[in-house]
Amino acid sequence: MTAPAAQRSRAAPMDRSAVMRAVKSENTAPERALRRILHAIQPGYRLHRRDLPGKPDIVYGARRLAIFMHGCFWHGHDCKRGARPPKHNAEYWRAKIARNRARDKKNVAALAAMGWRALAIFECQLKDEGALKTQLRKALARRRPAKPPPSRN
Repeated sequence: MTAPAAQRSRAAPMDRSAVMRAVKSENTAPERALRRILHAIQPGYRLHRRDLPGKPDIVYGARRLAIFMHGCFWHGHDCKRGARPPKHNAEYWRAKIARNRARDKKNVAALAAMGWRALAIFECQLKDEGALKTQLRKALARRRPAKPPPSRN
C-alpha cells in the first residue's frame, strides 16, 4: 500500500536534498566526454587548475585557454533544458542560477584581465559533436596572445 500524497510530498525534499548533494563538480560524464573529444584534437591539457579564477575544468596553458564544461540547468543556458524553470522552490533556484551566471561572468573577466581566453561549453553542445569539434579546433588554433611592446613614456 502506498503512502498518502501528503506523506510523499513531505519526504520529497529530503530525497531531493540527497540527490543534490550527490551532484559532482569534477569528472562528470559531460566533462569526460569533452576531454575525450579534446584528447583526439589536441592532447596536453591540464585539469582543474586551482590557481586560475573559477578553477577551469580544462586548461591549455601554452595557449592560455581555459575551458569550462557547464551543465545547462546549473548555468542557465538558453536551451530547452537550461531554460526550463523548476516547479518546486522556484525562487530559490532562480536566485541560485543567477548567482552562478554572475560568478561565471566574473571568472571570465578575471581570466581576461590575466591574459587568458575562456571558453564555456554547455552540456547540450555535446549532442552535435561535429559542430563542437569545429568550435574547439578554432579555439585551439589561436596561439597565446602576443605580449604588447613596452610603452615608451
